[in-house]
Amino acid sequence: MNYTIIGQDGKKYGPASAEQVRQWISQGRVNGGTPVIVEGMTEWTFVGLRPEFATQVPGAPPTITAPAGAGGSIKTTNQLATWGMICGILSWALCCCCVPFNITGLVLSIVALAQIQAHPQTQEGRGYAIAGIVLSATNLLWAFGLTLANLANAHTNVVWPIDPN
Repeated sequence: MNYTIIGQDGKKYGPASAEQVRQWISQGRVNGGTPVIVEGMTEWTFVGLRPEFATQVPGAPPTITAPAGAGGSIKTTNQLATWGMICGILSWALCCCCVPFNITGLVLSIVALAQIQAHPQTQEGRGYAIAGIVLSATNLLWAFGLTLANLANAHTNVVWPIDPN
């Protein structure tokens, strides 16, 4: 078998025989944490994990730890939560005249909150969903209140006195 290693300088060395790798170990040029690939294989490993070198490498074989986020799935922000919050912001930015934004923002945010609670290990965005609910609901109530006030004012036959000046 022939081996290729990555030296401490980051360069590839090899193909080298097992005897050559053992010699590099004895010279201190290779240790248990040195990356190695066996000719014909597709995955790299460490010299200390190869059975043919494990007894020559001083110390324990290297510990392989999973990178942050591995082992579990990466969380993503729920898109419905984002769009629900955007609709809530737009409903206020358009001065209470767009009831469709209020209702859409409210529905999207509620659905997003339910999805996030059902899959907390893969989805985030709870704050966005809550912001969307608050913005959309308060704007919807504000628009409803203004509509009632306008209707009440329109049905009262109040005649305002004309200023004689």
